[in-house]
Amino acid sequence: MPFSYRLQKVLDFRIREKEKQLLVVQEAQQRVAEAEQAIIRNNEEIELTIKNKRVADFKLMEYYDKYLHHLWDKAEELEAHRQEVQKILDQELMTLTYMEQRVKVLEKHKERLKEEYDYEQKQIEMKQFSEIGVQRFFQRKNEEIEEQERINKQEQI
Repeated sequence: MPFSYRLQKVLDFRIREKEKQLLVVQEAQQRVAEAEQAIIRNNEEIELTIKNKRVADFKLMEYYDKYLHHLWDKAEELEAHRQEVQKILDQELMTLTYMEQRVKVLEKHKERLKEEYDYEQKQIEMKQFSEIGVQRFFQRKNEEIEEQERINKQEQI
């Protein structure tokens, strides 16, 4: 009888849940990357505005200053958003780690039961071989005794 793990459905369910959580983590990582890209773009816009301010007409300095303040405020908002998204990612990673542990526990349990099953099957096989060996020994012994008796009968005749 082949090995069958009685909790295989539970293990399969946990594996599917872990894979779903992995997709959630990947989406969260994508959101973090997008937030970081937005920060980079904003910083580039700030640098470009500062360069343009240096060569601009002095009458436009007030507008450049207002725009820079706007960009700096936007940078703070983007950083706050990135931290928020990073916090969500960290939580999802913790959930993924927990799910991976649950899967590993069942896989280890399955492996241990499989090893026990293999050991028991080997013991049964060894017992069968032992019984076969004992039977062969007695058959050979009986054949030797019969052969001895036949030889004795032929010598008596």
